[in-house]
Amino acid sequence: MALDIMRHMELFDPHYFEEPITVIGAGATGSWLTLALAKLGLTDITVYDFDVVESHNVPNQAFNIHDIGKTKTQALQDIIAVQTNHKITVKNEKYTNQRLTGVVFLMVDSMAERKRIWETSIKLKSQIKLMIEPRMGLDMGRIYNVNPLDMEQIRRYEETLYSDDVAEVSACGASMTVITTALGIASWCARSLINWHNKEELDNEILIDFKYNNIITTKW
Repeated sequence: MALDIMRHMELFDPHYFEEPITVIGAGATGSWLTLALAKLGLTDITVYDFDVVESHNVPNQAFNIHDIGKTKTQALQDIIAVQTNHKITVKNEKYTNQRLTGVVFLMVDSMAERKRIWETSIKLKSQIKLMIEPRMGLDMGRIYNVNPLDMEQIRRYEETLYSDDVAEVSACGASMTVITTALGIASWCARSLINWHNKEELDNEILIDFKYNNIITTKW
């Protein structure tokens, strides 16, 4: 059975979206984002991740209890196949500078990895049209929409690349995440893609405070 996308085709018709999409990282934001893109009707999606689903991933990621022990990429591919009847491309491996094209969602856990991938594989690469990069804490998130060929956007984006020791962690040393924030950030990322496709000018930085319902946007 084909996915019935009639209810959102006036806003976004995937048949007219021609760019390939790469999602690097299938964690809290990456898993929900990939599922959302598939439900929009997009099929040319490649996901990189080398982790296995663990029990602590289930409460805030798109995976099910029965996925525990599977690779995240295989579990995500299976979930999307069941829910949309589409098969996305998955790479059960660490992203190590494979060639990227189209739209890239940079959704890795560490700032060091963000910097590495940005510098080696995205910055000034003419085949990449847009990078969308989210960051998430327990109650807050940021989303960066960057044209990797725009020198001012490059400069402003690189000013945001802080070190990993700034990350929000709990008393036990674990990263703090909650499904409501993860879903919200993933949805904003998907909407950025829709807006870009519809040729609307994107905000380059979006700061979302879920606790106090504040949103601050900035164009570079």
